[in-house]
Amino acid sequence: MLRQIAEGVLVHQSGFVQSNAVVVQGRAGVLLIDPGVTGSEIECLADDLAASGRPVVAGFSTHPDWDHLLWHPRLGAAPRYGTARCAAATREQLSDADAKARIADHLLETEIAGQVPLDLLGLITGLPAGTARIPWDGPDVRIIEHQAHAPGHAALLIEERGVLVAGDMLSDVLVPMLDWDTAADPIEDYLAALQLLEEAADGVEAAVPGHGSVAGSGRVQARIDQDRAYVLALRNGQVPADPRIGPSAEPGWEWVSDVHEGQLRSLARRSGRDGAPRR
Repeated sequence: MLRQIAEGVLVHQSGFVQSNAVVVQGRAGVLLIDPGVTGSEIECLADDLAASGRPVVAGFSTHPDWDHLLWHPRLGAAPRYGTARCAAATREQLSDADAKARIADHLLETEIAGQVPLDLLGLITGLPAGTARIPWDGPDVRIIEHQAHAPGHAALLIEERGVLVAGDMLSDVLVPMLDWDTAADPIEDYLAALQLLEEAADGVEAAVPGHGSVAGSGRVQARIDQDRAYVLALRNGQVPADPRIGPSAEPGWEWVSDVHEGQLRSLARRSGRDGAPRR
């Protein structure tokens, strides 16, 4: 079910890792950002949009992770955009004929096995490098590209609506997940991205993470500060005092501690340390 978080901006949350699809109302239809995740959930979203009489006139994928590249025939054939780097990374991933099969195999380990529509996965058009705004007939949606989480990752600022769509950042349930695979300096990339989001978030009323709850105006800066503290602790080899990991994690999200441990190992491989954080 769509929930309004600001004038003309609505969120549809999936049951799978609290994935958030964002709808922005324009003059002739809506911009749909990161729709997901199961077929029935996307059909529910399509039903809600049909009931409102607003077709999808544009789509946008914030980054090239499979759960942000989904689409469904019920959503129509509107142009689907991403940054140039996001689109290039997506093409590279899908150039392997077995890519979709591997995603399906990975999902066999989850509660949504066999329920994710992959036929239209990743059919996005890369906007020219440096494009500042999404081309569509609606409120200005500014593209804030950075390299924090994945190649060509983009946050979106809907300034006149006071909303920041953060992609896979600023979550209350997931720690920052750094790009250990392709980034030359994932920690500094992430810190630079947080600085960009902090500047963009001045005066916003809500921030929508890719996964987790929407942050109201009083919590946006707190989310930025929490993410920055986590990344700085990684950089400094310290144990993060972060409620998203360890015994204080939300029930059902205990696996985020495994993500954190994996990041410690990735950092250790890059730095030559033994991977044990300092106390």
